[in-house]
Amino acid sequence: MLKSGFDEDFLWGGAISASQADGGWMQGGKGKNTQDCRWLDGTWSHERVEEKHQNNPFSSVELETALSDDGTDFYPFRRGIDFYHHYKDDIALFEEMGLRLFRTSICWSRIFPNGDDAEPNAEGIAFYHDMFSECHKHGIKVFCTMLHYDIPVNLVTKYGGWKSRRTIEFFTRYVETIVDALGDVVDFWLPFNEFNAGRFSPWDGVCLVRDAEGDSFDQEVFQCLHHEFVANARAVQIVHEKLPGTPVGGMIARFCTYPATCKPEDNLQAIQDDQYANWFYTDVMTRGKYPAYMDRYFDRLGIKIEIEEGDEELLSENTVDFLAFSYYFSQISTTSQGWEKTAGNLVMANKNPYLETSEWGWQMDPIGLRVTLNQMWDRYQLPLYIAENGLGTADLLNEDGTIHDGYRIDYLRRHVECLKQAVIDGVDVRGYMVWGFIDVVACGPLTMDKRYGLIYVDLDNCGKGSGKRYRKDSFYWYQRCIASNGRDLD
Repeated sequence: MLKSGFDEDFLWGGAISASQADGGWMQGGKGKNTQDCRWLDGTWSHERVEEKHQNNPFSSVELETALSDDGTDFYPFRRGIDFYHHYKDDIALFEEMGLRLFRTSICWSRIFPNGDDAEPNAEGIAFYHDMFSECHKHGIKVFCTMLHYDIPVNLVTKYGGWKSRRTIEFFTRYVETIVDALGDVVDFWLPFNEFNAGRFSPWDGVCLVRDAEGDSFDQEVFQCLHHEFVANARAVQIVHEKLPGTPVGGMIARFCTYPATCKPEDNLQAIQDDQYANWFYTDVMTRGKYPAYMDRYFDRLGIKIEIEEGDEELLSENTVDFLAFSYYFSQISTTSQGWEKTAGNLVMANKNPYLETSEWGWQMDPIGLRVTLNQMWDRYQLPLYIAENGLGTADLLNEDGTIHDGYRIDYLRRHVECLKQAVIDGVDVRGYMVWGFIDVVACGPLTMDKRYGLIYVDLDNCGKGSGKRYRKDSFYWYQRCIASNGRDLD
């Protein structure tokens, strides 16, 4: 029977990450993690911030400096929005909005400060149990990411991070610990955020410093990704064994890809770009094996992955229950040289002349969300969750405490309408999470002025401000959207 809209149990939600929101630097037994090492001078101009973000990836010098600096002045992720101390008030706001699903992550270094500790940090476990219990108290389900880019930095400096199979062992112990301790207050588990980030943002995704790897960079990236695939399968195995019936999934950053022209060469390029940027990761997590099309790709790059005995069986026997993805923009593929580029989610992409761009250069393509949902449903026939979708802009806090962000409402309205059309198409999509539905430190530029939230947080790029929360116009729009189950989008 043709649907007319969303099921009544559709999960309207919002998403943040621990590293971008929590703060609580050096409190509660937390150790230093890889995201704590990313730095920014908050006094820089927008142009200088973007130049660093786009052209100067995380370096060995930055890492060494960060390891010796325990301050917060130049490390925005160490500050976040102080969700660590404000979560009860914030979650009450989430309930007021009508939120049904809250996605956040656990900070690994708050559970095992060094990653290789003999015992977990009880204070860290208690914090997350209290926070997730608070969500349930307010009628909000918990969608928990086990690792959102931030591994204990000691695992990188001492063992090599994901280059070492020892990290699989440490991750497995971490997963066993949080599943045992928090399984009663988590409704959905997601082992890794944006699995494909290892390729397009190596420090975030696999903790590699590009300038330290030299000519072996591609080899190391994919070896790290293999170790993460194994770790992901172990996480699936652990959840299935310890919490039968609790869904555990896989996630990518989805790069919806169109051919630039009807030239056969551009169409073939689009297929291959889709395989290498998207399908490879979801194919492994859902089908339990490396796809054949990657053989040629690995051969071209001279990549030889070390696969140990038992890895293939583990991948095959522990596939995910659902797929999730972030969606912000689309891109085009072409064999033509010199095509104009524009910014996207931690990447530079070929610009589509038929699309508008945000003030940060990201192409806005609501129809691409419908395309993505149909493609993923047709390919996998697994339940789908939109783990992230939103618009980053510079919002103005008025003297009366209002924030008029009609541009964000328009963005969300158009995407939710296309989401609804995908549901009518027959796609089994069960949840939609607005990214950064409360302002957090932006992952790419590390600034507060690139705001995604429906709730304004009064902090600037240097971490100065009252920290007070304000409801934006989009807060009330999403509140109506949720209350009407997606029928009222005006």
